[in-house]
Parts: sequence; C-alpha cells; structure tokens
Amino acid sequence: MSRSAHPAGPRHGDVMPEGHFTAPPADLNRLDPKVWSQTVVRDAGSGVVSVGGLDVQALAEEFGTPAYILDEQDFRSRCRAWREAFGTDADVYYAGKAFLSRAIVRWLREEGLNVDVCSGGELTVALTAGMPAERIAFHGNNKSEAELEQAVAAGVGHVVVDSFDELVRLSWIAERHGVRQKVLIRVTVGVEAHTHEFIATAHEDQKFGLSLSGGLAAEGVRRALTLDGLELVGIHSHIGSQIFDMAGFEVAARRVVGLLAEIKGEHGVELPEIDLGGGLGIAYTSEDDPREPAEIAKSLTEIVRRECAAAGLTPPRISVEPGRAIVGPTAFTLYRVGTVKELEGLRTYVSVDGGMSDNIRTALYDAEYSVALVSRASTAEPMLSRVVGKHCESGDIVVKDAFLPADLAPGDLVAVPATGAYCRSMASNYNHALKPPVVAVSAGAARVIVRRETEEDLLRLDIG
Repeated sequence: MSRSAHPAGPRHGDVMPEGHFTAPPADLNRLDPKVWSQTVVRDAGSGVVSVGGLDVQALAEEFGTPAYILDEQDFRSRCRAWREAFGTDADVYYAGKAFLSRAIVRWLREEGLNVDVCSGGELTVALTAGMPAERIAFHGNNKSEAELEQAVAAGVGHVVVDSFDELVRLSWIAERHGVRQKVLIRVTVGVEAHTHEFIATAHEDQKFGLSLSGGLAAEGVRRALTLDGLELVGIHSHIGSQIFDMAGFEVAARRVVGLLAEIKGEHGVELPEIDLGGGLGIAYTSEDDPREPAEIAKSLTEIVRRECAAAGLTPPRISVEPGRAIVGPTAFTLYRVGTVKELEGLRTYVSVDGGMSDNIRTALYDAEYSVALVSRASTAEPMLSRVVGKHCESGDIVVKDAFLPADLAPGDLVAVPATGAYCRSMASNYNHALKPPVVAVSAGAARVIVRRETEEDLLRLDIG
C-alpha cells in the first residue's frame, strides 16, 4: 500500500501535539521566492528543482548529500543591493562569522564590500583571499595578544575594542609597530532587539561592549584618547539578531549620537564614524517579513542625520554589518531521505542523512525552517512531518514541523532553504560526522568552494 493511501499523522486543519493550530500550504510544490534564492525553480514537467541552471538530482549525484548548495548569482546580487543602498558615503562590512571562505571573500572584494572578522582564523582567510587589510574590521570580546599582533602587523583598517584591558594591550602592540591603530569602541546602548520586538531598557548583563548608561563607554573614550598607539575614530553598536523592526535601530542610533555629542562637549572632538552593526532578519519561513536594504539604509541614514542636526554635529560616516542578510538566503541544504517513520495521530518523522552536525540552529536557538521535496513533484496529500537527523540525540531536529507530501519515500531528495548563514560556520563533527561541502552554482556550472571532509581528515587530527 502506498504511503498516500495509508496516511499517518495529522492532516489539514489538525491541532499539532504542541497544541497550536496549523494548516498546510495550498500547493506543496510551490517554492516561496521569499525563502529560496533567486535562481531556484521547479521544472513544470519533471517537478525537479534546479538552482543556477542545474537540477538537484545532478548536484546530488556529483557532490553527494548532505551538501550546502550556494547560489552565487543571488549572493552577488545581495552584495550589490547593500552597496547601492548605502552609496559611497557609507561602508558595508560583511559579517564573516555568518559564513566565510576564500571564494566568498573574493566575491565581496569584487562587489565592493568590506569584511569584518572575529578571530585570527577568519582574518587569515580574508587576507589570503586578497581582501585589502584596510577593508577589514576585527571584532571580538577577548582577542588574544597574538590575534591583535596579527591584525596590527597586517594593517587592519579598524579594530573594534571591547574592554579597558584591550585598549591598553592594543595600544602597546601598535606602538611597538610604530603605528596608530584606528579603533572603534563597542558600546552597550541599552537596547535589546530580537526578531519582532525590542525592549529599550538597560540590558547590560552581557559579555560584549562597554555600558553607556553605566558610564563605562564614556570612560573608555577618555582612556582611548590618551593612548599614543590608538586613533579613536568612532563608536560601534550591535543590538541583536534576526531583527525585522527598525525601531530598535532607531533607538540605538539616537543613543550613539547622544554619546558623540557628549564626547564633543567633554573633549572637543567630533568622531567621524559610527557602526550600527548587523542582525537584520531574513525569511526562514513564509511568515517572516524581512526589510529591503534600501529601506534599511534610508531609515538609518535619516535618523542619524536628524539626531546629528539636533545635537549640532557633523553627520558621521555610517557603517553596517550584514552577514546573515546577505548569505543566509543564498543557500539551501540538500539531503537524501533515509527512513520515514509514521506515528499515527502524532506526526511522521522523516530522517535525513545530515542533522545537527550541519545545522545546530534548531537545537541551539529553537530556530524554524522550511523544507520541500525537490527531486520530484507530488500530488499526494500533505503530511505533518518532523525532519530529523541521524545523530544519537533526541534533539537532533532540522525542521520541527512542516508539511511534506504523504508519498515521501526513502531516496527522495529534500532541501531546507535559507541555510547559508551559521550552518556551515557552526557545523561540528558530532558522532564523527563529516562536514558537508559548500557547492557554488552559477550559470549552469557548479564548483566546490569548501570540500567535504573525509575520514582521513578526522584521523589526521587524531594522533593516537
């Protein structure tokens, strides 16, 4: 008996076990363009999904599964949209922590974006891929002396300083090299923004930055201005992640400009730069509603100019740091279905050949994702499913709840979109799993930009 003839688990209009109402999409074969990259299409005849002119069956055959499939055209398009939105009077730094490789760095360089890094390893990748050092910013709450030495020696454009200790340490290193290192001081502005809401109160209990309300930021400025090895050029603020509401950014920008006014009043100095960070949200599901770069640029620029005019300041040069907003939507993870386990009255568990080792975000952040059958179309009824991995953890969940066709079977290919950010970067070797490759696709051609790990790679580190 076919799976569609023997349905299991809740169907249309059922209440899911967690108790919230759900309804399947009208067409399981439709791919929401808000969630998928721009060259992803489903063939009207075969139903096979393609990206960049190559179908997923061919990609799976050549590169295996699981694999991160990255749409190069979409990535470059998003870089240009951010660059054009902010223009030449602002700087766009790609947040390398989202996903970094030498190919990515070359694309960023070619599209006119800068890059920020937060470790010596990320800095090495950026430099070896040809990113000019002056277009690199170095973040981190606990940069080692060796990392600061590396950054100063390379001529990194900006170091975002996070503590009093780092101010002294960095100045000492810069003086030894006979340079004045440009720095921004990261401040905690008392705004915490996550997804659709922000709370404009004192969120000071965190490891990043110097408190604005507690006076630590002002003291950091005083100390930076006295250190011979440092050139204080601006203030840095970052308020959260996966943000859709611009109101939090407006409050943060207002408070940063207020600090600039205080600095001018106390020291007679107008700092020329502010960095308002990143954290802009993307669509992981059809319910998400991300802002366009042009809208973001207009909003941030207007609030900074307005506040500066009120404070009698020359508007500083603005920097922003989109990472997820650029690379997140450009990739999907391609999996092969291994087992389909029906739990009648509950849901169907769909096990794939990856899991929390290639996407920890669901387990770590309770993140929500979409999923689709991509190796064929289906007219079967919707089946409430949970897509899980192959690891020995009950929390090894890729997509918590989604509707897939009831005729889904072992061997089918499914894909989870919007996995370009933080999935490969946070991948692990749990259960000695091999990290998947990153395959870039463009104009009918595919190439590996980060190869799949092998067992030899694992054994090479195990010196026994």
